[in-house]
Amino acid sequence: MGAVGAMLALADFESPLRGPFTLFFLLAAPGAAIAAALGTLAPWGRAVTSVAGAVAVNLLVAQGMLALHMWSVRGGVVAVTALSALTLLLVVAVRLRGRTARRRTT
Repeated sequence: MGAVGAMLALADFESPLRGPFTLFFLLAAPGAAIAAALGTLAPWGRAVTSVAGAVAVNLLVAQGMLALHMWSVRGGVVAVTALSALTLLLVVAVRLRGRTARRRTT
């Protein structure tokens, strides 16, 4: 459902579902990335922290784009997507590196 929102926003498709799906994507993508990074936290704590982090990421992206006079809906979706993907890639890289380090010691 989140990917649908991103595609509707990037394709500039006129649909009444574009707004809600895009909003869902803008909260779900960074929220999922932050939740993956907080894997050892309790489930409720991880949920609250990931939602708060998602809101913070969206606000920081919007503020940065407005300060640089580069605001656009597409640009915001792309920036949030890039930050979320980067966070997920870093989490995966750290976990894989930790896994290979444990294999070497045993």
